[in-house]
Amino acid sequence: MSPRPMPLALTRLRLSHFRSHKSADLTPGPGAVAMFGPNGAGKTNLLEAVSLLSPGRGLRRATAEEIIRRPEALGWVVRADLSTPTGAHEIELRAEPDQPRKTLIDGKPAAQTDLARRLRVLWLTPTMDRLWLEGATERRRFLDRIAMSFAPEHADAALAYEKAMRERNRLLKDRISDDGWFRSLETQLAQHGQSIKRGREAAVIRLTKAQAAAQTAFPTAALTIEDQDTPEGEEAHLDALARGRARDFAAGRTLTGPHRSDLIAAFAAKGTPARQSSTGEQKALLISLILANARALAEDLRAPPILLLDEVAAHLDSDRRAALYDEVAALGAQTWMTGTGRDLFSDLGSDAVRYAVSETGGLSTVRPVPPN
Repeated sequence: MSPRPMPLALTRLRLSHFRSHKSADLTPGPGAVAMFGPNGAGKTNLLEAVSLLSPGRGLRRATAEEIIRRPEALGWVVRADLSTPTGAHEIELRAEPDQPRKTLIDGKPAAQTDLARRLRVLWLTPTMDRLWLEGATERRRFLDRIAMSFAPEHADAALAYEKAMRERNRLLKDRISDDGWFRSLETQLAQHGQSIKRGREAAVIRLTKAQAAAQTAFPTAALTIEDQDTPEGEEAHLDALARGRARDFAAGRTLTGPHRSDLIAAFAAKGTPARQSSTGEQKALLISLILANARALAEDLRAPPILLLDEVAAHLDSDRRAALYDEVAALGAQTWMTGTGRDLFSDLGSDAVRYAVSETGGLSTVRPVPPN
C-alpha cells in the first residue's frame, strides 16, 4: 500500500480590507473547512482569497483594483501560513490602489509562477454549473486551468499564444500584408499553439486515468477534445496559418489554432452528452472531474491540492452530499466548502472546522462554531 500523501494546507488565513472583509483571521484544520451563512454574507470572498494563492486572477478573474474594499479604498492584504510536504511557508499578497498585485513568499518578492511551486488550488463555483451549456470559451478555460495544475508552464504558452494572436489579428484588421511580420507571428503561434494542444491532450489523459482508477459515487465523464482547427505538428500548423491568410483577412481574425477547440463531455455510463444531462448530473460530472484532477495531482505532489467548493451542496441530494464528504476525506485534501445552512454539512465529521459568516451594513464577520 502506498503511503498516505502528506498534508498540504493553510494553517492560518488573514485578510485586511479584502472585499466585504475589513478584517478576518481563520485557523483552519488540515481537512474539511465548512463556511455557512446567507447569500451575500462574504463566504465566496474568503474562497477567492485562497484562490489567489495560485497563479492567475483567482476564481472570479478579478483585477486587483476590483478586490479593494470600499469605501476605504486602502488596498488589500492576504496573508497565509502554508504547511507543505517540504516545510512551512508564509505567503503574502497585497495591492494598493492603482497598483498591480504584489506577491511575497517567506518575506521575499516573488513571481506569481513561484506560487505553483508551493501549492496547487482547484475550485468549483456556481458559475461553472452551466459549463456544458454555454460557449466553448469557458470550457477551454476550464481545461487550461486543469492543464496548468499539472504543468504550470502551460500558462506561459497560453499567454504567449494570446499575445501573438492579438498582434496577428491587428495586422489582419489593419490590412497590413507584410510577409516577414506575419511569418514571425505565425511561427510563435505554431510553437505555442502546439504546446497548448499537447498540454490539453495530456490533461484529458490524466483525468481519464484518474477517473478509471477511482471507486466513487460520482459518474465518470467521457472526455474528448474537438480540435479540427489545429493541425498536428508545428510545420503543419505554420503552413496552415500561411495558407489561411486570405480567409483570415476576410474574417478579420485568426481562424486556425487551439483558440477554436472545445472540450466535449458525456455521462459515460449512459452515453448521454453532458449538455443533455440533468442539472444534477451536470453538477456531478463537474465534481467528478475536480476530484479526478485532485487525485492525479496528489500522485505528482505527494499531497492532494487544496480544494475550494463554492455552494457545492446545490443540486446534490443528501446521499450524494454524504458521498462527496466521504470522497474528500479519503483524498485527504484540505477542502473549503460553502453553503447557506449549517445543516448542509451535518454529515461532515467532528474534525471539520466550521465557520459562520454574516454581513451587516456591508461588513462581513467570521466566527468559528463547534461541531453540531
